[in-house]
Parts: sequence; structure tokens; C-alpha cells
Amino acid sequence: MNTVFVPPLEQAQAKPVSSTSIKNLPVNLFGTVMGLAGLGLAWRLAHQHFGVSALIGEAIGLFAALVFVVLGLGYLTKLARHRQAVLNEFNHPIAGNFFGTIVIAILLLSVVAAPYSEQLGQALWTVGSLLTVVLGGLVLSRLFQGKQDLQHAVPAWLIPGVATLDIAVTGAHMPMAWAHELNLFAMAVGAAMALIFFTSIFPRLVHQEPLAKGMVPSLMILVAPFEVGFLAYTNLFGIDRFAAMLFYFGLFLAVVLGFKVFRRDVPFAPSWWAISFPLAALANAALKYAQAQGGLPLQLIAWVILVFLTLSLAVLTWKTLVSLVRGKLLAG
Repeated sequence: MNTVFVPPLEQAQAKPVSSTSIKNLPVNLFGTVMGLAGLGLAWRLAHQHFGVSALIGEAIGLFAALVFVVLGLGYLTKLARHRQAVLNEFNHPIAGNFFGTIVIAILLLSVVAAPYSEQLGQALWTVGSLLTVVLGGLVLSRLFQGKQDLQHAVPAWLIPGVATLDIAVTGAHMPMAWAHELNLFAMAVGAAMALIFFTSIFPRLVHQEPLAKGMVPSLMILVAPFEVGFLAYTNLFGIDRFAAMLFYFGLFLAVVLGFKVFRRDVPFAPSWWAISFPLAALANAALKYAQAQGGLPLQLIAWVILVFLTLSLAVLTWKTLVSLVRGKLLAG
């Protein structure tokens, strides 16, 4: 029998080794908590306004809290064991923006927790608000260093700005004396940051090369400033014509981008969770607007969005769990 000798280097090239490690846990997976918590809050609204069973929203909200605990422990483990990997992720011009998903998740979970414990809800909102303001300042300071690559102006840039708006979205009923002023501050900062970043991202998407397929789902983030802005604005000032304009443009943008995002040639990856929170914000805004304005067409639109969001997140949850079990989710 003849034996063919394969040098070790060629063996490695022929059979690349894929290692599964907590080091490969991506920070953008916290987008799962944002989407699930937003979905739970949407079903809670459906219960309040349309009499749907309360168990649906509460069960989804508690599941979102469980996912946050698991991911939080996982990322703290990554920080303890692979500190440099976390620093590299934070300093990355694109991935660094996804740290905003952590603070948004905390803010949303403060609303999920409030009916069960007012003190816990207030504590989560206070911590989340402080971290959000700090993160927004760090991101803005980094951009002021100059010489930013135009290719890095992607929808993820909007996350820190949207995070600031979420302070006002989740803090409307906080009883602390200083909460109202903080909500106004957050609305001002978040609206300005969202406007600045949106006007930077839009020309890049129009005039430069299209986003890589793995980043295509993040296009849906462009919807978030308008629907989160609607929720924040109406919490502070009520529903008026300006609020309606925010809602309707976000709805229009979601439909247009939907044909760009939901394509079979875009493979599943954790980046798909980028669709979850913008669509959850749209569902909450649609339910709130439909309840305020009334009418069957608006209610139908709200229910179509809510059902579509629910089915989408069910599919994403299943695919994520399958990817985890098969060892692909944390593979290097």
C-alpha cells in the first residue's frame, strides 16, 4: 500500500479547524433581547387596547429577561477571559455601535419589570439611562476624532442615538422628580444624533457600494429613529400631526426596505436580529396610533405588523438555537 504524506501546513489548509469559544460571542446578539422585549411590550399593548390575553405579552417579556441574563453572564465571562477581544469589539468603527443594544435592552426590560416590581423597574431605568448617556458621549467623541472612513457610515451608527431616544420611550411614567428633565434631555440628544447620523448614512448607501449581504438586515435599523422617535415624542407631548408624520414615514420606509432585506439570498446570521427592534418599535407605534385614532384600516395595519413581527422573531429564535446547538453560533 502506498501512503501519501501530507505536510501539516497543507493538512491545516485542507481541513480548517473551527473552534467554539465564548470569545466569539458577538455583542450584537443583545439585539435578541431588544426584539423580544419590544415584542412582549407590543402584545402588552394589544392586551390593554384590544383585550388580547395578557399571558402572551408577559410570557414573551419574561423570556426576553431570561435571554438577557444568559447573554449577560456569557458576555461577562468573555470580558473576564478575553478582555482584549471585548476591547477590540468596542473600538471597532462598526461593531462598537452594537454595545448600544445592551443599554437599550436594559431600558426595555425596565418596562417589562415594572408591573412586577416598581423598584426594580426604576433601578433598571436609572442604570440604563446613565449607561446610555455615557455610551452616546463616547461614540460621539470617537467620531469627533476625524478621518472617519465613509464606508463605515452604516445603519448601525444609529444605534447609540436611538438608545438615547429610548430613555424617553421607557421613562415617561417614572415618578422621580428629575425624570421629566432627563426625558427632555434624552429626547433632544437622541433626536439630534439620529438626524445627524441618518443624513450621514443615507448618502453612503446611495452613492457608495451596496452593503455586504451579511449587513443587509441592518438596513431595517433606518426605520428605528422614526418609530422610536414617535414613541418618545408622544410620551412627552401626545399624538399630534408631527407625531403622525413620524409614524407614517417610518411605516413607508419599513415597507420599502422590506423588499431589500427579506430575500432568500441573504443567509441567516446573528446580524438578522437587527430587524427585530425596528419592527418591534413599528408594531408598538402602530398599536398606539391605531388606538388613539381609531378606525379599522389602522387597526388592521397594526395587527399585520404585530403578527409579522411575531412570526419573524419565532423563526429567528429557532434558527439561533439551532445554530447554537450545532456549534456554529460561537464558532471562530
